[in-house]
Amino acid sequence: MEKQHKPKKVFVEGPISPDFIAKSIASHQSKTGIGAHAIFLGQIRADEKEGGAVSGIAYTAYEEMAEQTFHEIREAAFARFELTCLHIYHSLGLVPTGQISLFVFVSSPHRRAAFEASEYIVEEIKTKVPIFAKELIGDNGEFEWKRNV
Repeated sequence: MEKQHKPKKVFVEGPISPDFIAKSIASHQSKTGIGAHAIFLGQIRADEKEGGAVSGIAYTAYEEMAEQTFHEIREAAFARFELTCLHIYHSLGLVPTGQISLFVFVSSPHRRAAFEASEYIVEEIKTKVPIFAKELIGDNGEFEWKRNV
């Protein structure tokens, strides 16, 4: 029987700070069975739109459903890849351009599993998790709902 993992809190309010990311990495130094980490950071782009550049994205979600879906993605990744650790953090609320809104941190004894699991997890998040993104355009209050691509 596969090990079941405890559901983890994924959502953080606002941008994910570089300090938070650095502390997450540093906390794994004592786990000496890890041979590789793969890190994916989703950053807000200042895409040009009619009316101006994107100045940020405001994220909302059906939190309970989203947290359950994140848990299912984690469990599927652990079952599919040889992983030691797996952490996912996603922003809620406003994240200005240039800031991080998604942090996926995968650890494994070997690099190939870490790379492949990271890509798998990000694609699963984009297609399955009920998170909604409203792109703020310019500074006049206009917005456009973002599609996951």
